[in-house]
Amino acid sequence: MKVKAKKSLGQHFLTDLSIARNIVDALECPEGKTVESVLEIGPGMGVLSQYLLEREDVSLKMVELDPESVVWLREHFRGMEGRLLQADFLKLDLGKIFPGQFSIIGNFPYNISSQIFFKILEKRDLVPQVVCMVQKEVAQRIAEPPGTKTYGILSVFLQAWYDIEYLFTVGPGAFAPPPKVNSAVIRLRRNSRTSLDCDDALFRTIVKTSFGQRRKTLRNSLRSLAESKGKSLSDEVFDLRPERLSVEDFVGLTKFFES
Repeated sequence: MKVKAKKSLGQHFLTDLSIARNIVDALECPEGKTVESVLEIGPGMGVLSQYLLEREDVSLKMVELDPESVVWLREHFRGMEGRLLQADFLKLDLGKIFPGQFSIIGNFPYNISSQIFFKILEKRDLVPQVVCMVQKEVAQRIAEPPGTKTYGILSVFLQAWYDIEYLFTVGPGAFAPPPKVNSAVIRLRRNSRTSLDCDDALFRTIVKTSFGQRRKTLRNSLRSLAESKGKSLSDEVFDLRPERLSVEDFVGLTKFFES
Protein backbone atom coordinates (compact mmCIF):
# COMPACT_ATOMS: atom_id res chain seq x y z
CA MET A 1 0.00 0.00 0.00
CA LYS A 2 1.40 3.36 -1.02
CA VAL A 3 1.08 6.64 0.83
CA LYS A 4 -1.78 8.82 -0.36
CA ALA A 5 -0.59 12.32 -1.32
CA LYS A 6 -2.25 14.94 0.85
CA LYS A 7 -3.14 18.28 -0.67
CA SER A 8 -3.07 19.94 2.75
CA LEU A 9 0.62 19.05 3.06
CA GLY A 10 1.47 20.06 -0.51
CA GLN A 11 2.60 16.51 -1.30
CA HIS A 12 3.64 15.52 -4.81
CA PHE A 13 5.76 12.37 -4.66
CA LEU A 14 8.69 12.18 -7.06
CA THR A 15 8.52 8.90 -9.01
CA ASP A 16 11.29 9.39 -11.59
CA LEU A 17 14.28 7.55 -10.11
CA SER A 18 16.82 9.08 -12.50
CA ILE A 19 15.83 12.56 -11.30
CA ALA A 20 16.00 11.38 -7.69
CA ARG A 21 19.52 10.11 -8.30
CA ASN A 22 20.55 13.40 -9.92
CA ILE A 23 19.23 15.38 -6.95
CA VAL A 24 21.18 13.25 -4.48
CA ASP A 25 24.32 13.42 -6.65
CA ALA A 26 24.09 17.24 -6.54
CA LEU A 27 24.69 17.12 -2.79
CA GLU A 28 28.42 17.51 -2.27
CA CYS A 29 30.50 16.53 0.71
CA PRO A 30 32.50 19.68 1.60
CA GLU A 31 36.20 19.65 0.90
CA GLY A 32 38.18 18.32 3.83
CA LYS A 33 35.28 16.31 5.28
CA THR A 34 34.77 12.57 4.90
CA VAL A 35 31.19 12.52 6.23
CA GLU A 36 28.57 15.24 5.95
CA SER A 37 25.62 15.50 8.36
CA VAL A 38 22.49 15.85 6.22
CA LEU A 39 18.84 16.54 7.01
CA GLU A 40 16.24 15.45 4.48
CA ILE A 41 13.02 17.46 4.69
CA GLY A 42 9.83 15.60 3.77
CA PRO A 43 11.17 12.21 2.61
CA GLY A 44 7.65 10.98 1.76
CA MET A 45 8.12 7.42 0.51
CA GLY A 46 11.91 7.65 0.48
CA VAL A 47 12.67 8.17 -3.20
CA LEU A 48 15.64 10.40 -2.30
CA SER A 49 16.32 8.61 0.97
CA GLN A 50 17.17 5.31 -0.74
CA TYR A 51 20.09 6.94 -2.55
CA LEU A 52 21.17 9.07 0.41
CA LEU A 53 21.36 5.95 2.58
CA GLU A 54 23.71 4.37 0.02
CA ARG A 55 26.24 7.18 0.39
CA GLU A 56 29.05 6.48 2.83
CA ASP A 57 29.87 10.19 3.00
CA VAL A 58 26.39 11.11 4.29
CA SER A 59 25.14 10.83 7.88
CA LEU A 60 21.41 11.15 7.30
CA LYS A 61 18.53 12.30 9.45
CA MET A 62 15.00 12.81 8.12
CA VAL A 63 12.06 14.92 9.26
CA GLU A 64 8.55 14.02 8.11
CA LEU A 65 5.25 15.50 9.29
CA ASP A 66 2.89 13.00 7.65
CA PRO A 67 2.21 10.02 10.00
CA GLU A 68 1.35 7.77 7.05
CA SER A 69 4.71 8.49 5.42
CA VAL A 70 6.50 7.83 8.71
CA VAL A 71 4.87 4.37 8.95
CA TRP A 72 5.80 3.64 5.32
CA LEU A 73 9.44 4.63 5.84
CA ARG A 74 9.78 2.55 9.00
CA GLU A 75 8.29 -0.47 7.24
CA HIS A 76 10.42 -0.20 4.08
CA PHE A 77 13.81 1.02 5.37
CA ARG A 78 16.02 -0.40 8.06
CA GLY A 79 17.65 1.65 10.79
CA MET A 80 15.02 4.38 11.03
CA GLU A 81 15.16 4.48 14.83
CA GLY A 82 16.91 7.71 15.83
CA ARG A 83 17.21 8.71 12.18
CA LEU A 84 13.58 9.53 11.30
CA LEU A 85 11.79 12.30 13.18
CA GLN A 86 8.04 12.78 12.96
CA ALA A 87 7.86 16.55 13.28
CA ASP A 88 7.17 19.86 11.57
CA PHE A 89 10.47 21.19 10.21
CA LEU A 90 9.29 24.78 10.75
CA LYS A 91 8.91 24.10 14.49
CA LEU A 92 12.00 21.94 14.87
CA ASP A 93 14.80 22.95 17.24
CA LEU A 94 17.67 22.15 14.89
CA GLY A 95 20.30 22.78 17.53
CA LYS A 96 19.06 19.77 19.49
CA ILE A 97 19.44 17.50 16.47
CA PHE A 98 22.79 18.62 15.10
CA PRO A 99 25.68 19.71 17.34
CA GLY A 100 27.43 21.34 14.39
CA GLN A 101 26.92 22.10 10.73
CA PHE A 102 24.58 20.10 8.51
CA SER A 103 23.40 20.27 4.91
CA ILE A 104 19.76 20.12 3.83
CA ILE A 105 18.16 18.23 0.96
CA GLY A 106 14.60 17.56 -0.06
CA ASN A 107 11.63 17.87 -2.34
CA PHE A 108 10.19 20.80 -0.40
CA PRO A 109 6.41 21.02 0.01
CA TYR A 110 5.58 23.84 -2.38
CA ASN A 111 3.07 25.51 -0.07
CA ILE A 112 5.70 26.20 2.61
CA SER A 113 8.94 26.41 0.59
CA SER A 114 9.44 30.13 1.32
CA GLN A 115 8.98 29.51 5.06
CA ILE A 116 11.57 26.74 4.89
CA PHE A 117 14.06 29.10 3.27
CA PHE A 118 13.48 31.77 5.91
CA LYS A 119 14.17 29.20 8.63
CA ILE A 120 17.35 28.15 6.83
CA LEU A 121 18.41 31.81 6.77
CA GLU A 122 18.02 31.95 10.55
CA LYS A 123 20.49 29.04 10.79
CA ARG A 124 22.70 30.09 7.87
CA ASP A 125 25.97 29.64 9.76
CA LEU A 126 25.02 26.02 10.48
CA VAL A 127 23.79 25.18 6.96
CA PRO A 128 26.63 25.28 4.39
CA GLN A 129 24.61 23.68 1.57
CA VAL A 130 21.03 23.15 0.44
CA VAL A 131 19.92 20.99 -2.50
CA CYS A 132 16.20 21.11 -3.06
CA MET A 133 13.36 20.85 -5.52
CA VAL A 134 10.80 23.64 -5.47
CA GLN A 135 8.27 25.17 -7.82
CA LYS A 136 10.11 26.47 -10.91
CA GLU A 137 8.87 30.00 -10.35
CA VAL A 138 10.29 30.00 -6.83
CA ALA A 139 13.61 28.57 -8.03
CA GLN A 140 13.89 31.30 -10.66
CA ARG A 141 13.02 33.97 -8.12
CA ILE A 142 15.78 32.77 -5.81
CA ALA A 143 18.47 32.26 -8.46
CA GLU A 144 17.84 35.20 -10.82
CA PRO A 145 20.17 38.24 -10.73
CA PRO A 146 18.98 41.84 -10.21
CA GLY A 147 17.06 43.38 -13.08
CA THR A 148 14.70 40.47 -13.73
CA LYS A 149 10.96 40.40 -13.10
CA THR A 150 11.12 37.49 -10.65
CA TYR A 151 13.91 38.98 -8.49
CA GLY A 152 12.46 39.87 -5.09
CA ILE A 153 12.68 39.74 -1.32
CA LEU A 154 13.71 36.08 -1.07
CA SER A 155 16.27 36.59 -3.85
CA VAL A 156 18.02 39.37 -1.90
CA PHE A 157 17.91 37.63 1.46
CA LEU A 158 19.24 34.30 0.16
CA GLN A 159 21.80 35.80 -2.24
CA ALA A 160 23.21 37.81 0.64
CA TRP A 161 24.40 34.60 2.28
CA TYR A 162 24.43 31.90 -0.42
CA ASP A 163 25.74 31.33 -3.93
CA ILE A 164 22.82 29.87 -5.83
CA GLU A 165 22.76 27.56 -8.87
CA TYR A 166 19.71 26.65 -10.92
CA LEU A 167 20.52 23.03 -11.80
CA PHE A 168 17.66 21.66 -13.88
CA THR A 169 13.92 21.77 -14.57
CA VAL A 170 11.55 18.89 -13.75
CA GLY A 171 8.23 18.44 -15.55
CA PRO A 172 4.93 17.48 -13.88
CA GLY A 173 5.11 13.92 -15.27
CA ALA A 174 7.89 13.04 -12.82
CA PHE A 175 5.45 13.17 -9.88
CA ALA A 176 2.40 11.40 -8.52
CA PRO A 177 0.07 13.18 -8.50
CA PRO A 178 1.49 15.53 -11.15
CA PRO A 179 1.51 19.18 -10.03
CA LYS A 180 0.02 21.85 -12.26
CA VAL A 181 3.38 23.63 -12.52
CA ASN A 182 6.95 22.83 -13.49
CA SER A 183 9.50 22.23 -10.77
CA ALA A 184 13.22 22.90 -10.54
CA VAL A 185 16.24 21.78 -8.56
CA ILE A 186 18.59 24.39 -7.12
CA ARG A 187 21.74 24.25 -5.01
CA LEU A 188 22.69 26.84 -2.42
CA ARG A 189 26.24 27.05 -1.08
CA ARG A 190 27.08 29.28 1.86
CA ASN A 191 29.28 32.13 0.66
CA SER A 192 32.18 33.72 2.53
CA ARG A 193 30.14 36.64 3.91
CA THR A 194 30.26 36.80 7.70
CA SER A 195 28.45 40.10 8.11
CA LEU A 196 26.41 42.55 6.04
CA ASP A 197 28.41 45.39 7.60
CA CYS A 198 25.14 47.13 8.38
CA ASP A 199 22.17 46.76 10.72
CA ASP A 200 20.50 43.43 9.86
CA ALA A 201 17.04 44.44 11.06
CA LEU A 202 17.10 47.72 9.12
CA PHE A 203 18.40 45.89 6.03
CA ARG A 204 15.44 43.50 6.18
CA THR A 205 13.02 46.39 6.69
CA ILE A 206 14.36 48.29 3.68
CA VAL A 207 14.24 45.23 1.41
CA LYS A 208 10.70 44.31 2.46
CA THR A 209 9.46 47.90 2.22
CA SER A 210 11.03 48.38 -1.21
CA PHE A 211 9.53 45.21 -2.69
CA GLY A 212 6.22 45.77 -0.90
CA GLN A 213 5.57 48.37 -3.60
CA ARG A 214 7.80 46.97 -6.32
CA ARG A 215 6.12 48.93 -9.13
CA LYS A 216 7.07 52.18 -7.45
CA THR A 217 10.50 53.78 -7.36
CA LEU A 218 12.50 53.64 -4.17
CA ARG A 219 11.84 57.34 -3.69
CA ASN A 220 8.13 56.58 -3.31
CA SER A 221 8.33 53.33 -1.37
CA LEU A 222 10.96 54.57 1.10
CA ARG A 223 9.57 58.09 1.58
CA SER A 224 8.04 57.40 4.99
CA LEU A 225 11.24 55.81 6.28
CA ALA A 226 13.27 58.75 4.97
CA GLU A 227 10.98 61.27 6.66
CA SER A 228 11.20 59.42 9.96
CA LYS A 229 14.99 59.60 9.80
CA GLY A 230 15.24 63.11 8.36
CA LYS A 231 16.84 61.93 5.12
CA SER A 232 16.65 63.55 1.69
CA LEU A 233 16.24 61.08 -1.17
CA SER A 234 18.15 63.06 -3.76
CA ASP A 235 20.53 60.36 -5.00
CA GLU A 236 19.79 58.86 -8.42
CA VAL A 237 19.49 55.38 -6.91
CA PHE A 238 16.08 56.38 -5.55
CA ASP A 239 14.80 56.75 -9.12
CA LEU A 240 15.16 52.97 -9.53
CA ARG A 241 12.71 50.20 -8.79
CA PRO A 242 13.82 47.62 -6.21
CA GLU A 243 14.44 44.76 -8.67
CA ARG A 244 17.34 46.76 -10.12
CA LEU A 245 19.33 46.68 -6.87
CA SER A 246 21.87 44.03 -5.87
CA VAL A 247 22.53 42.85 -2.32
CA GLU A 248 25.41 45.32 -2.12
CA ASP A 249 23.11 48.13 -3.26
CA PHE A 250 20.66 47.34 -0.48
CA VAL A 251 23.55 47.25 2.02
CA GLY A 252 24.52 50.70 0.76
CA LEU A 253 20.95 51.96 1.24
CA THR A 254 20.93 50.58 4.78
CA LYS A 255 24.15 52.40 5.60
CA PHE A 256 22.67 55.60 4.16
CA PHE A 257 19.70 55.40 6.51
CA GLU A 258 21.96 54.45 9.44
CA SER A 259 24.24 57.49 9.10
